[in-house]
Amino acid sequence: MIYIEVSIVLLCYFVCWFFIADKKNNYGLIDIAWGGGFVVTACLGYFLNNQITIQNSIILILTLLWGIRLLVHLAKRNWNKPEDYRYTNMRKKWGNRAPKIKAFSNVFIVQCMLLFVISLPIIYTNSVINNSIHWCQIMGIFIWVLGFIFEVLGDWQLEKFKRSASNKGKLLTTGVWSLTRHPNYFGEATCWWGIFLIAITDLSSIWLIISPVLITCLLLFISGVPILEKRYRERTDFKEYAKVTPKFLPLIGKKGL
Repeated sequence: MIYIEVSIVLLCYFVCWFFIADKKNNYGLIDIAWGGGFVVTACLGYFLNNQITIQNSIILILTLLWGIRLLVHLAKRNWNKPEDYRYTNMRKKWGNRAPKIKAFSNVFIVQCMLLFVISLPIIYTNSVINNSIHWCQIMGIFIWVLGFIFEVLGDWQLEKFKRSASNKGKLLTTGVWSLTRHPNYFGEATCWWGIFLIAITDLSSIWLIISPVLITCLLLFISGVPILEKRYRERTDFKEYAKVTPKFLPLIGKKGL
């Protein structure tokens, strides 16, 4: 069954990344593995499928664009850099009691399971045959493109901003960062809402909504937005920025801390 095969390969993939990260003494490299995991899932499911359809071909292409772009972006940023503060703080909490086991289970295995659930629309489209394109799939493509634009522009503008020495210690508040305080996170969540819409064929597949709901909740309430908001919320310039810029949804989202 394709779900079992994908889960086994994903587990092996994350185990390999654990050994790489442990060797480099940098568990933050899991961020690079994240985008690549979706690429592995999409490619494996596509080639395990006996039928190549318009639907699973579109999802393969979009997933490859999203996953490879994210993998390359984070690899360039993180590969030879110190460990991200999030994972350094985790080490401090773990102390000296089996830190490697905790890193393997709490970081790599947990992210493997999360990635599998978020990937369900990808796996599903490779387990069914659907050669028709309806309004739902077309809308999904447009939503995915919107999210991809926000994510790419957000990362590109932030990287360009940080390259200038004159911006050291300052906040980026222009471009897509003037529309939402977290354009890259908003873009990532939006991409998965698009993938979900492309994947559903009828009401029987509506359960796939677990994918975009999970990634949106993770980014908005757990691993993305809250961590950065907590890091900057005491800064005066961030408080002023938050008064006029939505936290997540561009333009119409709730402002303030």
